[in-house]
Amino acid sequence: MTTITPENAEWFRETFATLVANVERAVLGKAHVIELCLTAMVSEGHVLLEDFPGTGKTSLARAISQSIQGTSTRIQFTPDLLPGDVTGVAVYNQRENTFEFNAGPVFANIVLADEINRASAKTQSALLEVMEEGQVTVDGVTRPVGVPFLVIATQNPIEQAGTYRLPEAQLDRFLLKTSIGYPDRAATLRILEGTADARVELSPVVTPQTVVGMADLARSVYVNPLLFDYIARIVEATRSATQVRMGVSVRGARSLTKAAKTWAAAHGRIFVTPDDVQLLAETVLAHRLVLDPEAEFDGVTAEAVIAQILLDTVPPSRNDMS
Repeated sequence: MTTITPENAEWFRETFATLVANVERAVLGKAHVIELCLTAMVSEGHVLLEDFPGTGKTSLARAISQSIQGTSTRIQFTPDLLPGDVTGVAVYNQRENTFEFNAGPVFANIVLADEINRASAKTQSALLEVMEEGQVTVDGVTRPVGVPFLVIATQNPIEQAGTYRLPEAQLDRFLLKTSIGYPDRAATLRILEGTADARVELSPVVTPQTVVGMADLARSVYVNPLLFDYIARIVEATRSATQVRMGVSVRGARSLTKAAKTWAAAHGRIFVTPDDVQLLAETVLAHRLVLDPEAEFDGVTAEAVIAQILLDTVPPSRNDMS
């Protein structure tokens, strides 16, 4: 593994900023959301977008794939969608007397799983292996989907009729959960005036191999042992919170660490700070909590629980880490 140097970190920062700026040409005024999605991609994780229709989710996925010179697919999840429609199936070739594998839409660099909660649990689970392992097994044969690989799954927070709630095991596979939200007035005016076209073809600014190299550098960002302890204390606090029925898993703690490393490199640093952890904690951890039903009834949210835990958990000081 490559050890990150200050020069590497500066190159990482410039490359990351170039990617953000390029994607923002298609998704106006949403730099922070773009940064989060790119952080997930470089951290080899996946994104869950809980958002309203028409906020630019498809444009975001397409813009990221074009910016990295990659491929993108869109899967519209419906109640009759089958697992094979996602991963692909083996079809018998009578002429050759053999079975040939027809790859499903999951074989792409950026996969948009639209309204994932409309499909059955069996079809939702078809994504589990590929999200975790980066490979698909059909008829005993394992096939890698390639790198980089990012699943951007969406669900509608309002319309719940005919939906299947995502199981906790699948929610835990997403590195972070966020939302794009509606554009502000200035961005809306630019769209209406025709100065920005969400369907514009973006020129690639990096190659897939560059993203792989960035992921390798991000893994080598330094994390002080006191910061490991800080993350562990945050995670343990989610398990003992009175409003929480199930707290954050070890996978969640690892996800927060990986995301913080990438975020530090994206800002030109070779080490993680407590600010990195605090900034990402809600986005990475909140969707992994299962709240007590009474707390939900009282209007308590997972985001509020994480915010309170961050207030109650003392981070290490700069002097302690020096």
